[in-house]
Formats: sequence, structure tokens, C-alpha cells
Amino acid sequence: MRMRPTLSWTPTEDLRPGSTDPEPVADALSAGGVLVLSGAGMSTESGIPDYRGEGGSLRRHTPMTYQEFTASTQARRRYWARSHLGWRTFGRARPNAGHRAVAAFGRHGLLSGVITQNVDGLHQAAGSEDVVELHGSLGRVVCLSCGAFGSRRELARRLEEANAGFEPVAATLNPDGDADLTDEQVADFRVVPCAECGGILKPDVVFFGEAVPPRRVTHCRELVGEAASLLVLGSSLTVMSGLRFIRQAAQAGKPVLIINRDVTRGDRHAVTRVALPLGTTLTSLAHRLDVPVDDQSP
Repeated sequence: MRMRPTLSWTPTEDLRPGSTDPEPVADALSAGGVLVLSGAGMSTESGIPDYRGEGGSLRRHTPMTYQEFTASTQARRRYWARSHLGWRTFGRARPNAGHRAVAAFGRHGLLSGVITQNVDGLHQAAGSEDVVELHGSLGRVVCLSCGAFGSRRELARRLEEANAGFEPVAATLNPDGDADLTDEQVADFRVVPCAECGGILKPDVVFFGEAVPPRRVTHCRELVGEAASLLVLGSSLTVMSGLRFIRQAAQAGKPVLIINRDVTRGDRHAVTRVALPLGTTLTSLAHRLDVPVDDQSP
């Protein structure tokens, strides 16, 4: 029987309550060499829901797994229909104050790098450079047969042509750009193949149940090794893809700091968890450190 990937986490120990004092984060940023690890909570203020926070999509939605996507034509039809609709909204999202503050910290030389678990490209849109997209990007697609990469916008154009008049109303949008649609709404949706070889196209993202590419993991481990401290922004750290870097930092004696409203799986490794909203907290920290933040993204 195929095991479902880890989608939730319940604390098995008493964890310290969250703090409202961001001073330890300010101290770490002042010292420089901070590696940022961001999660879905980073983008909620841009209108993209998270997975596990209050009102998170996992309360009502089970994401597509890699095994389901590759094994079933029907599953791929359902995924691409829902994702095609969700992409229209997802693609219009803009960086929020938190993204802009992170970009400002980077320009000011306070960061050693940014790793994001998000697939929305909003860190880069805000001006952050050399962002490691741990789980890939919804802006690209890849062929599972020939390995060719392509633009998601070009795929959207092809899907529009193949599905003229496809205008269902979605109940909600999920963090992976997947819109909630019924089986009846997607029944007639036409999936297009790879333009190069006719193979199966997949978004260039790491699905639940799929492993992060080893070279990417190695690169992230190197970034953790080079950093002075690790700052987690808006992630529950439920899945191992992000938690392993927190464990690595803690084992190396590097301070781990977290800004997240809810408890996380990494709290016991952290110096502090600041339970405040990301956008206002990061903007306030930037002002405290005399780091100018762009009012609007480039």
C-alpha cells in the first residue's frame, strides 16, 4: 500500500509560547550572515493562502501527489484544469511588505542567502537575488519524457486554445496555484502534451510525495554551513524538506530564529519564535536597522 506524504504535524512535547519581542531577530540581522528560509505564510499577505495556518488549505484540500499525477490520465486532467484556472489568479499576485523587506535586507548586505519553499516567485519579483527555490517554480514546466523545460505562460496559451470557453467558477485557490473545482467541471478539459516530443508535461515543482533534487539539497546544506544564523519566515516546518536545514543549523550551534504565528516543528531548535505578522514585523525591523524598503516592488 502506498503511503501518503506527511501533511500535518501534532506537537508531542510542550513548546514555549511564541514571543512578541523581535529583538533577537534584530540582533541576528545586525550581525549579518543571516540565511532566510521562507514558507507559505510568507505569501499570505499577497493573497496566496498557506497550507497549515488558520484557514489553511489542508483543512479542506489534499494536494496532488507525484504518484497520482504520473499514474493517472484522469488525475493529470484534474490537476491541469484546476491549475490552469488557478494560474490566472496566482500569476497576478504581487510581493507584499515582507518580501520587500527581505529584498532590502539582502541589498543592505545582512543576508547570506534566501531559500524559499514557495513556488510563486515573489521573492525574486520583490528584488531578492540568487533565491534557491527548494520546491521549484510554477513559472516553468518540464516534460517527464524528454526533460525539456518550457514557460508556464506559453503552456497557458496552449491550454487556452485547446479549451476555448473554459470559465468555471472556483471555490478557492490553494498555495500551489490549484483552484478547487468539481470533477464535473473538469471532465471535458483537454490536456496538451510536450511540444517537443509529445510526452507528459508537469509543472517544475516538487509535488507532495516527490523528493527535492539531491543537488539542490546539497546546495542548501552548503548555504546553511556558510550562514551565521538561520531565520525562518512563515513556515510550519512540517515536512522534512525544510526541517532538515533547521536541524543542521542547530546541530552546528548556529542560532535558529522563527517568525510564525503558530507553533512549528522547529520550535525546539529555535532561540525564539516571534508570533507576529510577517509584513509589519519585517518592515519594523528594517526601520529599526535603518534599512530602506521600497514602497513598491521593481
